[in-house]
Amino acid sequence: MKLNMVSALYAFALFISIELQVNYYRIWRLTGWQVNAVDIVIGVIHFAGFISTLFLFYFLISNWLEGRKASYWSVILWFPYLILLVIIFLFLFPVTYPGDKSAPVSGLIIISQLISYPFYLLFCKLSSQVEHGR
Repeated sequence: MKLNMVSALYAFALFISIELQVNYYRIWRLTGWQVNAVDIVIGVIHFAGFISTLFLFYFLISNWLEGRKASYWSVILWFPYLILLVIIFLFLFPVTYPGDKSAPVSGLIIISQLISYPFYLLFCKLSSQVEHGR
């Protein structure tokens, strides 16, 4: 149960990042902010999210998944949860306004995130083990 909860939390963190990127124009249109303000807010959220999840994931791995070989599965199990979250979001908030479509480069950024995210999680896992002398 803890492994699934941690994996779902991993997916949720990446889901927030992806949705902020994909819905950039929707955020800009609905808030009425200047483009620079939207860039700054999304950048701050990404930076704060990166730092906070680093500590949160370290804490979860250290306390919830401590010393379990099955905890390595969390590096992979986040992906089905991410797909589920994206499908639910697309179902609840479809793109109906033509100007809300994401920029073409967003796909490349998301692909690079999807490739690097397991390494980020593995880094958190291994740093937790080094800290505890395993």
